[in-house]
Amino acid sequence: MRTYAIEGLNMLDGIDETLLPTVTRWLGDFEASLADPQFDTPETLFHRDGHWRDLLAFTWHIQTVSGARKIVDSLKELAPSVKPSGFQTNLSRTPPRIVTRAGRDAMEAFFTFETAHGPASGVVRLIDEEEEPQAWTLMTALDGIEGFEETVGKARPTGEEYSKNFQGPNWLDHRRSATAYSERDPAVLVVGGGQAGLSIAARLTQLNVDTLVVDREERIGDNWRKRYHALTLHNQVHVNHMPYMPFPPTWPKYLPKDKVAGWFEAYAESMEINFWTGVEFTGGSYNENDGCWSVTLKQADGNIRDMHPRHVVMATGVSGIPSLPNIPSLKEFGGKIIHSSEYDNGSDWKDGNVIIIGTGTSGHDVAQDLHSNGANVTIVQRSPTTILNVEPSAQLPYALYDEGPDLDDCDFIVLATPFQLMKKSHQMMAAQATSMDQELLDRLTRIGFKIDTEDDTGWQFKYLQRGGGYYFNVGCSDLIADGQIGLVQYSDIDSFVADGSRLKDGNNLPADLIVLATGFKGQDYLIRKLFGNDVADRVGPIWGFDPKQQELRNMWVRTGQAGLWFIAGSFAQCRIFSKYLGLQIKACEEGLIPKVRQNP
Repeated sequence: MRTYAIEGLNMLDGIDETLLPTVTRWLGDFEASLADPQFDTPETLFHRDGHWRDLLAFTWHIQTVSGARKIVDSLKELAPSVKPSGFQTNLSRTPPRIVTRAGRDAMEAFFTFETAHGPASGVVRLIDEEEEPQAWTLMTALDGIEGFEETVGKARPTGEEYSKNFQGPNWLDHRRSATAYSERDPAVLVVGGGQAGLSIAARLTQLNVDTLVVDREERIGDNWRKRYHALTLHNQVHVNHMPYMPFPPTWPKYLPKDKVAGWFEAYAESMEINFWTGVEFTGGSYNENDGCWSVTLKQADGNIRDMHPRHVVMATGVSGIPSLPNIPSLKEFGGKIIHSSEYDNGSDWKDGNVIIIGTGTSGHDVAQDLHSNGANVTIVQRSPTTILNVEPSAQLPYALYDEGPDLDDCDFIVLATPFQLMKKSHQMMAAQATSMDQELLDRLTRIGFKIDTEDDTGWQFKYLQRGGGYYFNVGCSDLIADGQIGLVQYSDIDSFVADGSRLKDGNNLPADLIVLATGFKGQDYLIRKLFGNDVADRVGPIWGFDPKQQELRNMWVRTGQAGLWFIAGSFAQCRIFSKYLGLQIKACEEGLIPKVRQNP
């Protein structure tokens, strides 16, 4: 930067008055251009390689537009109906400051503005390659819908309806009635009660949208509670907070799965989420004339409940149905075969021989747990795997959350980074991680483990593209490198036999148990199973990046099927994007937007 950098200034200590006028001037010029039908010089505002990411504020969608000309053309087309006005620097958030994003210095500033539908916020990053600062990135996001605000903070309910004159139903009576759904259907049915389902249900509840969560497990949190005994989250606690209720500051950096499960129960109770456990969603069909679904719920006692919600939100995760490989000779194996999702505790396999097929996170975690319980473990690698140490390498993408801004500001900065720059950032972080972990990677390579860098973008892009293919080393890689856990390439296996597997070199690999750590089928498969081919074809692919929109496909937005929505991903993704999914559903409920987005 030529003109903005100020040596030694701690931007968190106060507002830098030398940066503020530049931001104010750019926002004023931007607002004036939106109101000027003759404005046709995008280079005065945007860098030629600039990006604009919108979250509902202009488009009622989540999408990215790249290139100065395309950005200005899109904004000018949308501005008359959106009526954006009142752009000003948001001095209640992190003040304007010089940052480095994707290897480039820029002035980063938060701002607010108004739209026809409600208040909005944004982040702009200015660079000064020309005579006047230009926007390198611009993000705009709708904060709320005017007249339909969340019931939080000063808008919280008074509680008088439960206690007036000590007559009528109290709070507990109200909650029991609300959860029973004995004489009504919910407006929204959320399928899946993990972090995704709880996040969107909490958001919708605060928007006064009647919402029911159903989950086939016996208790809230069982989707974590019933996983293998030693499981902990592999990213740190400060990244994983839920909407409205952050984890206590006394909690450990890496959360044990049973602690997460207990929090889910407490969260559902505290956020007054209507939740049915022991209920299987078996499918449904959409009635175009009535504008609602006919869905079937199979309850734990075998009873069937038919419901007619206007919206169904699939919150079953990036992947939910085990993917079982077609290995013809596997049927010859005489021992036990399980998928990694069925694995619980390694204590039953002390001194036993175990083969684990798959070298992603689950394969490594199961292998380490079995080894710690005294089993003789061999892990079978089917394809190259991205490996990095859990600290510090795996935490590099979350370094932003250690910068100083509060959680909401960090989330907003993440939102303000479009796909192309995110990819570049992760390529830089992947290179840094490889350098940090070179000794471990060399040790693994020497014993024949195949390392994958996937376009050099690192683990997080693997997750965003296909949901797996990596491992954060919490010790298992060292055990493999040291030979304490055996390693075999799948291509070296000739066949499976009654007592294990026969290798192509003539040796036998004995086994009492085979664990298939072979991943899961995508949501596309599940939608076809539950709703049929027509609905699945209307929706199209789910997860993975859409090169046109530069966003994850069909996530957190209206889809090609009216009233069918998707939410999935990490705790952070669910916390961030549940807000915008909730606002869209509320807007549909109030007739502000149609249930199907036209011309995506």
